[in-house]
Amino acid sequence: MQNRLTIKDIARLSGVGKSTVSRVLNHEGSVSQQTRERVEAVIRQQGFTPSKSARAMRGQSDKVVGILVSRLDSPSENQAVRTMLPLLYQHGYDPIVMESQFDSQLVQEHLHVLAQRNVDGVILFGFTGLEAEMLQPWQEKMVVMVREYQGFSSVCYDDAGAVNLLMDRLLQQGHRDISYLGVRQSDATTGARRYQTYLDACQRHGLTPHAALGELSYQSGFQLAAEAIVPQTRALICASDSIALGAIKYLQQQQIADIQVCAIGNTPLLSFLFPETLSVEFGYGSAGVQAAQQLLAQLSGDAPIRRIVVPSKLS
Repeated sequence: MQNRLTIKDIARLSGVGKSTVSRVLNHEGSVSQQTRERVEAVIRQQGFTPSKSARAMRGQSDKVVGILVSRLDSPSENQAVRTMLPLLYQHGYDPIVMESQFDSQLVQEHLHVLAQRNVDGVILFGFTGLEAEMLQPWQEKMVVMVREYQGFSSVCYDDAGAVNLLMDRLLQQGHRDISYLGVRQSDATTGARRYQTYLDACQRHGLTPHAALGELSYQSGFQLAAEAIVPQTRALICASDSIALGAIKYLQQQQIADIQVCAIGNTPLLSFLFPETLSVEFGYGSAGVQAAQQLLAQLSGDAPIRRIVVPSKLS
């Protein structure tokens, strides 16, 4: 992707503010003729073209942000996106939402389309297997959710902290037989990091681990519950709310009522159907706000690249 001049660059070369350049581009009348001519001369000299394709999509504004979610049906990602949108709209940006389906090739294709449209920035929900090299051209104008990449801004959840919160609370309640349902360790965060934290906590407290790992779905939670739940199990930690829904269905079917189910991720559906579930609130909404704020700050030149970890809390 070729680098292009921004309104900030034109403002610097013209010796005026960004808002003045915006008023010239939008043909607003509150600019003196002399200033207008100076800005227009710089625009012509530099061959500056604002995001025309973005204007064609949305009218007169040339400010667009791409949002690449991994799954359109993901409750957690939807919560984050919902909190991003008002901030983006407030600052004059319109979003283009695209779905990667955990497919690196699709991400590459989407980023190519966004580059052709000269979008201003991108918020990307990362996933295991997505290489940083593919993202490199967007380094200064991208925020990655969930995953960390060297040299990129990221907004991540506290995977280890969430598991430790649940383990500590269960131990305080007197539980010693705590099983775990998780995701395969090929997934770096939801899978490996959360599972390892469970194993480490069991070792610290002298507990015998009982675990089963599968997919990030309620079907997997249902199928794997039989493997992780042993006769002495009195508490069950699930690596996600969707896994917890499947596990609870299994417990109901087996008429097992004396196990405290815990979930990482407190989605409205889980809390509505099973309010007795002990959940960790991951801060999906807060993460969305912080991702949008970070991207806006980067695009305006007001913030360096940084890593943000959203703290978890028991709900």
